[in-house]
Amino acid sequence: MRKTYFKFLILAVASSLCLVIFYSQLKDVEVTQRDLARNPSVTTATPRKPTTLVISTIKKKAKSVMLVKLPPLTISENFRKDIPKNGAFWNRKLHSLLRQFDSTMNNETRKDPHVKFHCQSESFELLQTNIQDIQSYPPLYGDFLRGMECRNPPLLHDQPGKCASDQIFLLFAIKSIPKHFERRQAVRETWGREGLYENGLQVRTVFLLGRSSADDPTLDKMVSFEAQQFQDLLIWDFHDTFYNLTLKEHVFFKWMMEHCPQVSFVFKGDDDVFANTQAILNHLKSLEPEQASSLYTGQIISDATPLRDPKIKYYVPQSFYEGPYPPYAGGGGFLFSGNLLPSLYHVSFYIPFYPIDDVYAGMCFKAIGITPTKHDGFKTFDIREQDRENPCVHKDLLLVHQRNPQQTMRLWRNMHSSMLTC
Repeated sequence: MRKTYFKFLILAVASSLCLVIFYSQLKDVEVTQRDLARNPSVTTATPRKPTTLVISTIKKKAKSVMLVKLPPLTISENFRKDIPKNGAFWNRKLHSLLRQFDSTMNNETRKDPHVKFHCQSESFELLQTNIQDIQSYPPLYGDFLRGMECRNPPLLHDQPGKCASDQIFLLFAIKSIPKHFERRQAVRETWGREGLYENGLQVRTVFLLGRSSADDPTLDKMVSFEAQQFQDLLIWDFHDTFYNLTLKEHVFFKWMMEHCPQVSFVFKGDDDVFANTQAILNHLKSLEPEQASSLYTGQIISDATPLRDPKIKYYVPQSFYEGPYPPYAGGGGFLFSGNLLPSLYHVSFYIPFYPIDDVYAGMCFKAIGITPTKHDGFKTFDIREQDRENPCVHKDLLLVHQRNPQQTMRLWRNMHSSMLTC
């Protein structure tokens, strides 16, 4: 018993020491804080204790099934026509779900369709029946396929008080992975800094994570400590891999429905982008009401088709999906209207998970009749090399991908320097 106790004590001390060492290396953060303290346009949000949100459930035979009041939904005819009916697995699955939707569209309140609350992986034998060449797929594709129906992972760390105010203008929702401590800290201290901005606009930030795919207990403890310390991590119980980014998209929609339904706008992006918060707020305030209510904007990728080279990260086998992609905003970062969330969440049940999350998001927007709009201030493929450290160039941009934590903090500090003349 004593040996076990000492082992646990050593592990706890080691985890705490790692965090201390990590945060002590972020020297630029202190300088950034001092500079931002002189900026009267931003008021830092005070730490808030999470409030308790009671969600009604129906319990039956040890199952807890949440009923969601789903909004009326019409799935765009253009979306139906754009995804061809053919023998590819995903195409067949989509049109099967659309038939299911058509047969139940008159129901106003229903359980989330085809959710498996006690999720079990699909058997390889069943998948092989539907995809005859599945043995040629990369191993991670097999894992993705076996878990395609699993849409309800437990939420390990919640932040139910994040949107306690009903006046949240912009929510930054940042995709991250457990080991990216330094990236998250750089975002917190620069463009993702929570607070009250010019004209009384409230900004909040959450980071979206799964569990470490390495099953590292020490890393999990460090992330749990971070979640308690900063109260901005949402962590679900699934392995945080590239092919699970679409699952992350779906559970984020659900979390927003439950905790932040009143938010005006959402920025969804990666933890290695540089965003110009004030420029984003200025753009959003300039929108006409009709534009603001149907906003889906970023750097738009049009006329894209699946890549068939198995060596490429975005590889899609022809037997899995066949057809063009709808226009979509690059996943490095995009903006959309908060009032679209109910429809996005609803329609996501009728669109099978796709292994590329920004393509999947584009499909969801297309399905509810929203067309993406191009904004020249989004540079998800970066800018000219000679301009990458130039704060004057970045003042006119909304987003640039990608920047490491040191570049992000240095660029932010220079942009907000009183010595800057552009």
